[in-house]
Amino acid sequence: MCVNYAPIQRQVLHDIFGIEPPQAEWKPEIWQDYAAPIVRAADGAERECLLGSFGMTPRSQLREGQKMRATMNARSETIGQLVSFARHWRAGQLCLIPAYRLVATVWTSKIFSPGAALS
Repeated sequence: MCVNYAPIQRQVLHDIFGIEPPQAEWKPEIWQDYAAPIVRAADGAERECLLGSFGMTPRSQLREGQKMRATMNARSETIGQLVSFARHWRAGQLCLIPAYRLVATVWTSKIFSPGAALS
């Protein structure tokens, strides 16, 4: 799973999802702990768009001396069991991360090629 992507544009959020994007700006390329738009269920059958960070624990939420963990990938066979995901999975705290391009590391013949676009 790649952890670098490009979020969709404001107009696309409005046109495709019928929701207003957040007022705050976001970067054109997203990495862990960067704020980016997410779409989630609001009250009733409505959807809303907010800014959220990609990764389990934002840096701003860490206690002094607490180590940053790069927990971002959940496997279907363990998502309901692992401490890092289970509570949120069971509570249905899910969202859509609207992206138009994923960027993944490609390993071929032991040659490292960062930033190969998967669009």
